[in-house]
Amino acid sequence: MSLRALLAEVDPGWLEDAGAPLDAALAARARDSALGRRLLASWLAGGPAASLLAPDPARVPGDIRKRWPRPRLDALCRDLGLLAHAPPIRAEVRREPVRRLKAALGHSYMLALDRTVWEGTLPPERLQALGASFNTALAATMARDDPAPLFAIFDRQGRAELRAWARRRDPALADWSGLLHPPAEQLPPYLPEKPVLRVYTHHEARAA
Repeated sequence: MSLRALLAEVDPGWLEDAGAPLDAALAARARDSALGRRLLASWLAGGPAASLLAPDPARVPGDIRKRWPRPRLDALCRDLGLLAHAPPIRAEVRREPVRRLKAALGHSYMLALDRTVWEGTLPPERLQALGASFNTALAATMARDDPAPLFAIFDRQGRAELRAWARRRDPALADWSGLLHPPAEQLPPYLPEKPVLRVYTHHEARAA
């Protein structure tokens, strides 16, 4: 059952047949049978889930879903993405944008301001790239009175930060976080290892 639940959350974009998306009805039937689940798991283990679904007598693949269910994982990624955008967030001092940021981010706004978590030192070209995407999203958020554009850039960047970190520390988690979303070119990570570990540990402890 744990494998069935795990496969049910894998984004359909990762399931292909001869280079084309696997038929949705066929994928559903595969998930509903033991043989089908083994075939899907075997195919994914040969590619995007090499660490998560590779045979390992010491680990049950479904355990990662229990340890990091999607809502918890999404919250972790959002905080990592927000922290990665700390430099442009700290640079924004206009009254109305700051008010919108505080309203949208809640307590997480303080995470971006906390230099003890991450100083925010980056090469100029990386600061410019971060600032450009942040300013575009902030302008869209203010125009639409909707934080969705900000959340979108935080979430995507956060997934990139987590996967880059987890490839070294927890490869199965890196696979799991990738499989929940459509295949896409991964953004470059900005955060050093220690800030990521600190945010990860905070979310892990809060769940416990």
